[in-house]
Amino acid sequence: MATLARVKVLNPAQPNKSTAIFGGEASGILNWNDLAYPHFYTLRQRIRSLFWTANEVDMTQDVKQFPNLSKAEQEAFLKIIGLLATLDGPQTVVAMKIADFATDPSVKSIMATIADQESEHNHSYAYVLSSVTTLDKQMASFEMGRTDEVLMKRNERIVAIYNEFAENPTVETVLKAMVYTTLLEGLFFYSGFAFFYNLARHQKMVGTSTMISYINRDELQHGKAISDIFRAALAENPECNTEALTEWIYDQFRHSVEQEIIWSRYVLGEIDGIDLEEMAGYVKYRANKMLRMLGLSEIYPEFTDNPMKWIRAYVDNFDDTKTDFFEQTSRQYVKTSDLNGFDDL
Repeated sequence: MATLARVKVLNPAQPNKSTAIFGGEASGILNWNDLAYPHFYTLRQRIRSLFWTANEVDMTQDVKQFPNLSKAEQEAFLKIIGLLATLDGPQTVVAMKIADFATDPSVKSIMATIADQESEHNHSYAYVLSSVTTLDKQMASFEMGRTDEVLMKRNERIVAIYNEFAENPTVETVLKAMVYTTLLEGLFFYSGFAFFYNLARHQKMVGTSTMISYINRDELQHGKAISDIFRAALAENPECNTEALTEWIYDQFRHSVEQEIIWSRYVLGEIDGIDLEEMAGYVKYRANKMLRMLGLSEIYPEFTDNPMKWIRAYVDNFDDTKTDFFEQTSRQYVKTSDLNGFDDL
């Protein structure tokens, strides 16, 4: 398959409206009123509306509470932050690389917005750790991505797929990179998110869980946007839309579910309030949702509904609403300047 070339910054001889997402023609002039895919404007607006920064979240109570967490909770806290940092750091780079090879300027803009938010996610993990623990433990948490054997095993395939795209950019490798991006945004984080939400429902580390809820909300929108771009690019390249690719995607999802369940048992095994079988069902439920977003069939028919009822903090759509953890009432996200508690969202 032909190698994709980095797109020129400006090419006035070509049309403003791109002829393809990858490998097409476009001038580089972005007119949001003249797009090949008009709904990409809505995707970008939804992502952009979520702007936030880590230092908006008050960590005062978390600073006091962290030393009082159980040893198992403290260890899980540091391991999960290490996981999230390991995955979110490369997301900034991958989004930028996809932008480099995208012909469509609206896709470049969406990826630039995603890259910016992923960078803030990574910053937020350092912000959380610097608030609650010592420098040596902060450093150790960020070293986990290249030292913890369970975590490295878990991440082997995503490392291989991302690096393959970086070294050999083709339509096929960018499609595969987008599949793993949706997996990362919609599946890989969720046992970690569950840990912080479990602390929150016991009135522990509410500032951290507030931060995580912002990140979770972003990831939902990123997953939606990238899956839509994936489907559009696949439709433009029918030669890639093969049974082999479909089976490859199903295999990656099965493997990812298996690894996420192994990870959840490794990191959450001693945490009160989390049922590991329920967690495994939730991971399979998330996999089904992401497969549907990619236009594929579910592979876990017994998990079409969320089995982890207590974690229904978010409506299963992308309308920027959430359900309150404690009252189970729907409310709009509201930005405030003093986020002192989980219910101030």
